[in-house]
Amino acid sequence: MELEGRKPGAVVAVVTEPRFTQQYRVYLEKQQLLDRRHRVEKMPDGTVALPVLGKTLPDQHLKELRTRVAPGSTCMLTQLLHPVPSKAAQGCSPAQRLRLEVSRWVEGRGVTWSAELEADLPKSWKRHDNLLLLSEDCFQAKQWKSLEPELWETVAAALGVQRLARRGRVSPDGTRTPAVTLLLGDHGWVEHVDNGIRYKFDVTQCMFSFGNITERLRVASLSCAGEVLVDLYAGIGYFTLPFLVHAGAAFVHACEWNPHAVVALRTNLEINGVADRCQIHFGDNRKLKLSNIADRVNLGLIPSSEEGWLVACQVLRQDAGGILHIHQNVESFPGKNIQPPGSSGMEEERWPYPQQIISKQGKNRTTRDSGGEMLAGAPKPEWKKWAESAETRIAALLEQVHGKPWKTQILHIQPVKSYAPHVDHIVLDLECCPCPLVG
Repeated sequence: MELEGRKPGAVVAVVTEPRFTQQYRVYLEKQQLLDRRHRVEKMPDGTVALPVLGKTLPDQHLKELRTRVAPGSTCMLTQLLHPVPSKAAQGCSPAQRLRLEVSRWVEGRGVTWSAELEADLPKSWKRHDNLLLLSEDCFQAKQWKSLEPELWETVAAALGVQRLARRGRVSPDGTRTPAVTLLLGDHGWVEHVDNGIRYKFDVTQCMFSFGNITERLRVASLSCAGEVLVDLYAGIGYFTLPFLVHAGAAFVHACEWNPHAVVALRTNLEINGVADRCQIHFGDNRKLKLSNIADRVNLGLIPSSEEGWLVACQVLRQDAGGILHIHQNVESFPGKNIQPPGSSGMEEERWPYPQQIISKQGKNRTTRDSGGEMLAGAPKPEWKKWAESAETRIAALLEQVHGKPWKTQILHIQPVKSYAPHVDHIVLDLECCPCPLVG
């Protein structure tokens, strides 16, 4: 028997009189159909509703309950619109609850639960709204295929969401398009709130790195009042929005060539009330026509933003210069010369470093940025070596672009997160000023 118009989040239950509750419970448990995640509920008319697994209860079970288990009993299906979690479910971790529910459901379909299947369950996931994004290395065993698509409904119900997706590796297409497959649900649009900023995006088309939270918080704390900023790799607004909403930038030129990210960026500028202070430049930023306009340039691309360095020098104000925020993945293998890491592989999300900043003090340092506390201990030598190399190259590019010498100063080296073993995502804050003309 199918229930019509099943509501999102509702749980199917079989209803009977209180005196038949125990017989029903024993039968449903034996058939592995009883939903242990939710409590048996008393209905307004005095009957009792026992939650069951799945979208419905097959007719043969309803007939068995009426005729053999409890002859003469009322036996009908209903929906519990606000199901109450059972005590057992409240005491389980999400991973334990997932294993319990999936194993019971699988065995109820005649498939033997095995160590292989248990090892193939997801160990981690990310939640966006009512959508759960699973890691790429789960549900790979062949046995799962025959259990789809109902498998995904069971997984979603166990983890309390309504949509499921599974990520793959980031496509090496320049736009860092995530290879995400939607497993359950009709669209991948989600909303994430970060430091009071709303980000809407399609998880099947755009990335959102939770590991960059320290850097988003840091740029939000900068004082950018009256400044014009160029964000060369804006994405959905990861850094554009903190600069506008919290740092107080007067205007941002946001460059992005992923059309799906541009759609999300426009939406996010509108819903955060800053669309009037931002212009989107769609396309390859190396062809950007802007020049002599920026007080600050954000180069938030990893593993390297090097292809944007020339444009960054081009857009800096010729009279006063400005600050470059240069993102980079830096290898730190002991005894190995530093070199830019390759771009293969999916970005690993690991716990970020504490939100502290490594500062380089100097007599000529300006106070335009007061970044934060000194990081306990010295930065890794590889970070400093890369920063000094980048500083030298940027100075040469500035002279090439503007036709006169410029002075550069390392203000900060900011660790963001560990990207992979022995590879650190860092940000170099580099101040760039034109040298005064002599004579």
